[in-house]
Amino acid sequence: EPSEHYPGITHRVKLHKETIEANSRFFKGIEEVPKYAVTMGIRSIMHCKSIILIANGQSKAEAIKKALKEPVTPKVPASVLQLHQDVTVIIDCDAASFLQ
Repeated sequence: EPSEHYPGITHRVKLHKETIEANSRFFKGIEEVPKYAVTMGIRSIMHCKSIILIANGQSKAEAIKKALKEPVTPKVPASVLQLHQDVTVIIDCDAASFLQ
């Protein structure tokens, strides 16, 4: 769930209504969908020795472009990966389509 600041450590987050609705297809009913999730904060991620970023599909193309080619910003948390010394990016052609 995007934020205006970099969340530091691994923590619990309340899921947005849209996320809950999107995940309902994996459950018998929307009432069974978890309302909270555990997410790694960027500080936890950046302390890793190496990082692998995986994305596929056209729906990820804009996010990949922002993360890899635009200035680092808390509004695009993955953009901070530009500052890490060992990041491997694995994306398909559709996810890479805005990088040209």
